[in-house]
Amino acid sequence: MSVNKAILVGRLGRDPETRYTSAGQAVCNFTLATDETYRDRAGERQKRTEWHRIVVWGKQAEIAQQYLHKGSLVFVEGRIQTRQWDDREGQKRTTVEIVANNFRMLGGRGEGGGAANVVEAEPQVAAAAAGAEEMPSAEISDEDIPF
Repeated sequence: MSVNKAILVGRLGRDPETRYTSAGQAVCNFTLATDETYRDRAGERQKRTEWHRIVVWGKQAEIAQQYLHKGSLVFVEGRIQTRQWDDREGQKRTTVEIVANNFRMLGGRGEGGGAANVVEAEPQVAAAAAGAEEMPSAEISDEDIPF
């Protein structure tokens, strides 16, 4: 068994860019920044930002183009994909991207958030996400983890 799943929460680094394939299917690309804060050996607080390339297909791509913008806070769930190609100079290029199967716009109304802001690729995933929202948020201790 294998699992290829990425879950990210971050802010868009630029406005989404949407193109259409020759078959007319929308594909939207944007970058997402995630960050972490930690203390270095000297005890100083440091912040590290990681950039992720996000790809969204179909109706979701059109929704992303319409509602997301630079700085939007977004939850993204998808799979990690690596692509290789030769550029115009003949150099081999590689990119790692997250192909989103759903995303959720977070934040206030001005940030692209709102009540009905789950965009899913599969209806059963939407039902699971909706059910997860109803769970109470309680602290998780080591005793709660089954392994």
